[in-house]
Amino acid sequence: MGYKEDFIKFMVSAGVLTFGDFVTKSGRNTPYFVNTGNYHTGEQASKLGRYYAECITEHIKNGDISGQPDVLFGPAYKGIPLCVNTAAALYENYSMNVGYCFNRKEKKDHGEGGIMVGQKLKDGDRVIITEDVITAGTAVRETLPILMGAADVKVEALIVSVDRMERGQGEKTAIKEIEEEFGIKTYPIVTVREVIDTLYNVPVNGKVVIDDATKEAMENYMAKYCVME
Repeated sequence: MGYKEDFIKFMVSAGVLTFGDFVTKSGRNTPYFVNTGNYHTGEQASKLGRYYAECITEHIKNGDISGQPDVLFGPAYKGIPLCVNTAAALYENYSMNVGYCFNRKEKKDHGEGGIMVGQKLKDGDRVIITEDVITAGTAVRETLPILMGAADVKVEALIVSVDRMERGQGEKTAIKEIEEEFGIKTYPIVTVREVIDTLYNVPVNGKVVIDDATKEAMENYMAKYCVME
């Protein structure tokens, strides 16, 4: 799996991928959780940007994404460091000088004003959204009106850390629903199936995080909420 396996273990080491009892934004009780808000060091930020950049360039090379984007957009708040770190990694590792921007939660009514920070979006810009995880697609549906309200841009792709492979508002995966509803394809660095396959009974920093019981809980959760493709 190459960089994918490294990324999974990196998330565990950083305390970003954890296992236990959690509730997702969509209200589902889940035995695992991905919280990119737990990254907190310069080293982690640098590595994170490189993983996102590698995912983007991989899909550019195989034709999924039609060339270098104009701008990376990171939805507030967790998407902000993702777009910044990824833009830096694209420049440092691939000589791609890509703009980045993000939104404020509250519109600023003084100074330069507005809700967007960073590169000013203009009509025709090709944008890639950087997010942490996709569950039911709730966050994406909240984000798109903000992004499209800034300019008539073309959203080339959505890049996320983990695809939980879950149903969205209907019987299809959230990723498939977003593609059909908005014409946007989502490219995860890894899927939850790859997480299980990589970590099951494999120690990370001397500790097994997916043992038999955790694997059973994850498989049961997937049987209830996921679409097996």
